[in-house]
Amino acid sequence: MDIGYRLRLLREERKLSQGDLQKRTGLLRCYISRVENGHTVPSVETLEKMARAMETKLYQLLYDGQEPPAALNGNGKRSGQWGSVGKDARFLKKICRFLAKASANDRQLLLSFAQQLTREQRRTAARD
Repeated sequence: MDIGYRLRLLREERKLSQGDLQKRTGLLRCYISRVENGHTVPSVETLEKMARAMETKLYQLLYDGQEPPAALNGNGKRSGQWGSVGKDARFLKKICRFLAKASANDRQLLLSFAQQLTREQRRTAARD
């Protein structure tokens, strides 16, 4: 999980600026920025300060949903689906962040392009 992305998301949901968080936690705004951009990993104590400042529970900083994540299977993985763990999950989250910033028209254009690309790949594979 990208804790910095989650912190920024929760901070923006509560309509707080990094300066507001600085005043509430005593942490420097530049440090908060470094955490949100993934350049620094905060300690548990720092996460507790941030959670209190945003008037939320610590587990909400660590989990995306209201419920804890599913238990690990016998292989030490959460799911067999692509993008559920590891490098693929990080890549998928990065795509989601970029898509969230794109306009609806741009997202539709990218989806159409991806569909066309997979159709072409299937046709090529069928010919071979």
